[in-house]
Amino acid sequence: MEFRWLRQDNAAEAIVVFGGWAVGPEVFRHLDGPQDVLFAGDYTGLNAELPDLSGYERVRLLAWSFGVAAYAHWQQGRPDPFQRKAAVNGSLQPVNRGAGIPPAVFRRTMETLSPDAFQQFLARVFGAPQETEMLDVEARRAELLAVEQRGDAPRMRFDRVWISSGDKIFPPANLTRAWAGQNVSYIEAPHAPFDRFADWEALF
Repeated sequence: MEFRWLRQDNAAEAIVVFGGWAVGPEVFRHLDGPQDVLFAGDYTGLNAELPDLSGYERVRLLAWSFGVAAYAHWQQGRPDPFQRKAAVNGSLQPVNRGAGIPPAVFRRTMETLSPDAFQQFLARVFGAPQETEMLDVEARRAELLAVEQRGDAPRMRFDRVWISSGDKIFPPANLTRAWAGQNVSYIEAPHAPFDRFADWEALF
């Protein structure tokens, strides 16, 4: 895992984003707001540490897709710097028949991963075909294997949970079960719903 700044302008607030698998930070770049934005990606290992965020008046977390479970695993045993947390189309049980991606589907995705299969995956993520992107097949397969082997994340509450009705990656019914009793908002969107939002504030 690595952290990198998408925006760093000495703002009063920072948002830390745990992104999704193999997609990168581009899906967030259009979101407007005064906040500094720090992006986390690549969940093959979870040993990276946050930079010093103590100078910010407020720090919030946005976790998307596999970033939800990755964040919860990463947070265990570390001080919690976040005043508010939002989860988008992810589960603390990322590979789970009733509360995440069904294991057979996950295993098939991992075993058949190829450049062509990745383009099909991106089309499901965004609800439309995407421009061809380069893929390090072995590195991304290793990341999926790490997600599977890591298993369920520790239970934790998020202040807001988003579930897309058109999610083709995490079945919406499974996410509804996974987040029962929490503050859930539904949106008509694909797995990556961020083009439905103009600014960061609307996600929290």
